[in-house]
Amino acid sequence: MTQYLMSVYMVEGEELPSPEVMEQMYKDVDVFNSEIQASGNWVFAGGLHPANTATVVKVAEPAQPWTDALGTGDVITTDGPFAETKEQLGGFWVIEAKDLDEALALAARATVACHAPVEVRPFQEEPGE
Repeated sequence: MTQYLMSVYMVEGEELPSPEVMEQMYKDVDVFNSEIQASGNWVFAGGLHPANTATVVKVAEPAQPWTDALGTGDVITTDGPFAETKEQLGGFWVIEAKDLDEALALAARATVACHAPVEVRPFQEEPGE
């Protein structure tokens, strides 16, 4: 089976759902999580705090792609998020599915449960697999 990342995205500036809608979303996601755990598709999942709580860690002067150097700069941290975009990662599932069609079917159920867009991407295979 292939592992897939199902990423849930939040859009900055969009009005937050009412407390009643949020409560229903949490219940729907809990039901979805229970179903994929029972089906054997579950690997791991988690929700994230808002993107403005992120910290970015990077090398000040990274190695250049045309050299073997590791980079000479210090490691620095800055307030996040890393990407300058309105859409930010809000949560995710790591699942196992027999193929992309099965992963997309699970993502269709996930997007209904969490009321947010869900992106599906396969993990790279390990060498030799």
